[in-house]
Amino acid sequence: MTITLFIPCFVDLMYPQVGICMVGIFEKLGHRVEYAEKLGCCGQPPFNSGYWDAAREAARPVLKQLKAAEVVVIASGSCGAMLKVFYKELFAGQPEEAEARSLSDRCWEFSDFLVNKLGITDLGATFPHTVTYHDGCHGLRELGLKKPARELLAKVSGLELIEMSEAETCCGFGGTFAAKFPAISTAMGEVKCASACATGAEFTVSADSSCLMHMQGLATRQNQPMKTIHLAEILASRA
Repeated sequence: MTITLFIPCFVDLMYPQVGICMVGIFEKLGHRVEYAEKLGCCGQPPFNSGYWDAAREAARPVLKQLKAAEVVVIASGSCGAMLKVFYKELFAGQPEEAEARSLSDRCWEFSDFLVNKLGITDLGATFPHTVTYHDGCHGLRELGLKKPARELLAKVSGLELIEMSEAETCCGFGGTFAAKFPAISTAMGEVKCASACATGAEFTVSADSSCLMHMQGLATRQNQPMKTIHLAEILASRA
């Protein structure tokens, strides 16, 4: 099929390797990958801050760019929830309501798409390291995704998953939350990082680069040995 990627702003600007790995994975599986270069922000920051008119202004071009997409695969549970769940709420009663609902039906978070749409769990990846997994809030709570990423990791050669006690606990980033309430955000992140480090795992894995960015920043400033990596990077690894 033809897969249209939606790459979140922070992935595009700071973690482009995540998108590159996704392209490589899908092309290896025999699919065509497209990316609309004019795609911008999904509108989540103003939406979460209560500025819904501004969120609609950001989201309308996204609806237009993705109108003809066969399927849309998103490199984040956070932006994935925005397109799949919150666009329907944002455009309820608006002229674009039907368009938002149509897009929702065609949107998939990355791990969900591989496991539940394509029926694939083994990508032939090799990653000889211990890892622990962080469940991002939007992927877990809005999209209901707990198992797909773990099913994929279970098939990675050489990988050992060690679950942390706070796997489902928020890391404290929350986009604008971290900017508005930095002290609370930092305290939450410290709890998360401590739980990840307590496992002794070499890497903390997630499907959300924003969470990983927050956790890595805290760990680095506190001289903790924890390293972070996106799920797509592991699934594209061959050594």
